[in-house]
Amino acid sequence: MLDFYTAGTPNGYKVAIMLEECGIAYTPRYLDLGALEQKQDWFTAINPNGRVPAIVDHDAAHFAVFESGAILIYLADKTGLFCPTDPLGRTTVLQWLMWQMAGLGPMTGQLNVFRHYFPEKLETVINRYERECYRLYGVLERQLVKQRFVAGSEYSIADIACWPWVLSYGWAGLSLANFPALQRWFEEVKTRPAVTAALKCPPLKDPASDYRRQVESTRPTLA
Repeated sequence: MLDFYTAGTPNGYKVAIMLEECGIAYTPRYLDLGALEQKQDWFTAINPNGRVPAIVDHDAAHFAVFESGAILIYLADKTGLFCPTDPLGRTTVLQWLMWQMAGLGPMTGQLNVFRHYFPEKLETVINRYERECYRLYGVLERQLVKQRFVAGSEYSIADIACWPWVLSYGWAGLSLANFPALQRWFEEVKTRPAVTAALKCPPLKDPASDYRRQVESTRPTLA
């Protein structure tokens, strides 16, 4: 049993999907990001960075893990699922996980910030992040033309990490029309029962309401 601290954000859904895929018993604890609950002392004792998601594993002496990528690796190691143990296979999966954390997530997040929330409509900045997101979609497209899943023939934490960030493509003002392999993968992952269950933790509404809480919680840093 573990406690899962989360909200309606792509990184939160990454961990929710992994928990559901692994069949791990957990108690969801939803934080109010708009009220900056994630910055309160009780939560920064769990995650010093003051961001969701985080877990506390009561089977491992109440061990706390933060950063969504680190949580995926921890759960994969704990269960032996969704990440190979051989060095080459493991490295292949982990490099795509790091690619998502360094590129797909941050670039999509910045596009959403400047498209929806920044006080000025800076078209050159919006265009820059839109081009970069499409470049990254192209990287995924080339991978998925060659193979069924992001890191090879097997579903892995690389897919679990990337999928929630593609989920919000429409709200980000993007399209999958020119990426047929990416569309095929997106729809296949979407039909997995664990993904359906994870999107109820918390229940996914429309990104314009759910993802707003994540962005608004960082608004003071944008001034």
